[in-house]
Amino acid sequence: MATRITPEVSTNPGPSFDGTSPGGSHATSVSYLERRAWIGEYFDRTASAAWKTLTSDAPVSRIRATVRAGRDQMRETLLRWMAPDLRGVRILDAGCGTGTLAIDLAKRGAEVVAIDLSPTLVDHARERAEAEGVEIDFRSGDMLDPALGEFDHVVAMDSLIHYDLPDLVAALGALAPRVREKMLITVVPGTPMLVAMRAIGRLFPKSDRAPAIVPVSERAFRMALLGSPKLDTWGMVGTRLVERGFYRSMAIALHHSSLGTTNPSRR
Repeated sequence: MATRITPEVSTNPGPSFDGTSPGGSHATSVSYLERRAWIGEYFDRTASAAWKTLTSDAPVSRIRATVRAGRDQMRETLLRWMAPDLRGVRILDAGCGTGTLAIDLAKRGAEVVAIDLSPTLVDHARERAEAEGVEIDFRSGDMLDPALGEFDHVVAMDSLIHYDLPDLVAALGALAPRVREKMLITVVPGTPMLVAMRAIGRLFPKSDRAPAIVPVSERAFRMALLGSPKLDTWGMVGTRLVERGFYRSMAIALHHSSLGTTNPSRR
């Protein structure tokens, strides 16, 4: 039987925490660690084949076709917020999946480090990059690992949507000291319609569900950003909502304050 990728929705706000390990670098709340383990297990063992198909040109169901189209549009949005020439720019693709965005960035000349919790998806992404003739430093592990080094930009497309808001903001706070210019992320807007659509997934056995998607309103995210001391030099300067069938996600551009407040969507 084909693997379903219908997400569950979380209503758990998660505990507040400072987002650091004893060494001061990782978001390691219990909720973060538990969710990270579930995500890694799900995408590496349960849904890897489904995600390989979804991110390819292979035929898919009507519902998955809307998800594919939405993801393509979101990827194009994030790419528009980047310069067309990225030579000499180091970028972290945090939650790279099958590598589509990482490959596009590498084709613009960027030095890309692409990491994902799923070794299976990383292996597939590496094969795709080799077939496209681009060099990318693929890793399997935690996107917050300080050993990855420093970056000009970080992109996290649909990879933080499974974490409760305090954990999401703490993750950004852990990344921020190692990022010079931009962090481009996506969140799932918290609307009643979205919750109703995603609640359909609860009808399926839990073994068939993706890790819970956590809806986050733009206002709640702004307030959390303002309340984070580790992000006090970062500003939210652009948003873009993408809606295609069952895919609904919002791109958010965060810039370091030294860059000014130009909205990247107008560039």
